[in-house]
Amino acid sequence: MTGVALGVDIGGSTTRALAVDSAGDVVGRGVAGGGNPNTNGPAAAAAQLLAAANTALSGSQAESCVIGMAGSSALLDPAVAAEFDVVFELLRPRVVSDAEVAFASGTSSAFGTVLISGTGSIASRIAGRERVATYGGFGWLLGDEGSAFWIGREAVRVTLYALQSGKPLGPLPQAVLTSAGLPIDGDPRIPFGRLIRQVNREEPIRLARFAPLASSVDDPVAHGIVERAAQSLAAQALAVHEGGPVVLAGAVMQTAVGARVRDLLVGQEVVDAKDGTVGAAWLASLDAFGPDALRPSL
Repeated sequence: MTGVALGVDIGGSTTRALAVDSAGDVVGRGVAGGGNPNTNGPAAAAAQLLAAANTALSGSQAESCVIGMAGSSALLDPAVAAEFDVVFELLRPRVVSDAEVAFASGTSSAFGTVLISGTGSIASRIAGRERVATYGGFGWLLGDEGSAFWIGREAVRVTLYALQSGKPLGPLPQAVLTSAGLPIDGDPRIPFGRLIRQVNREEPIRLARFAPLASSVDDPVAHGIVERAAQSLAAQALAVHEGGPVVLAGAVMQTAVGARVRDLLVGQEVVDAKDGTVGAAWLASLDAFGPDALRPSL
């Protein structure tokens, strides 16, 4: 059997694995369902992680394995760790944060900052390819400013205020109501009440689905939300930044918000994170094959 390095990028809905050889060539891939125990439950998450890893390895031996996961501290819980015993016995992984994986996917530098804005938001300073300081990342209830959740909530809030005002609705409130499947014409009290009830019946994080509207609708109110999100995200990055590149990761960074963040970080070296499995596989390669290991290319 050929020894390979295995990188695994765990998400709430998808787990992806990448196996690479000592030359940095991709020799196997695996995809499975969500492998994060925080969102999927420990037993189901461990099964999905193992499925993705086994598919990527396809009979090869993992010389090293790096797993990148948001909320990786969950594995310190004995009840959670017990469900992952088989995974740890087979792969002997080094578990790191999603921030470290994202940073390694975007740059070969060992020092810098990574700013992530997806459903949530967080900034981390990286030194020696390890996270050494963090700003934000408190979750939807306590923070995550500039995240898809935060942007989506703001879009719904301005829609409710617009309905309360009785004035003609602007493009963003109209887009929010259309996205929610609610009537626009007639008595504004009807969509007002229905929107509140719909949002409160769902998981709070579902507000993130409205976020793309703020970046795609030509509306001064939407532009204001984009600006406030970008200002907050740039401030998070600068709060921990002490030099080196700033790596931007997460779906929000591919929208108008991300473009504005780049404007606000003028003077910094700003790069985009690539596929998280690339970062995880490269970190595993460094462990297995030494400091000259090549970053995989997809």
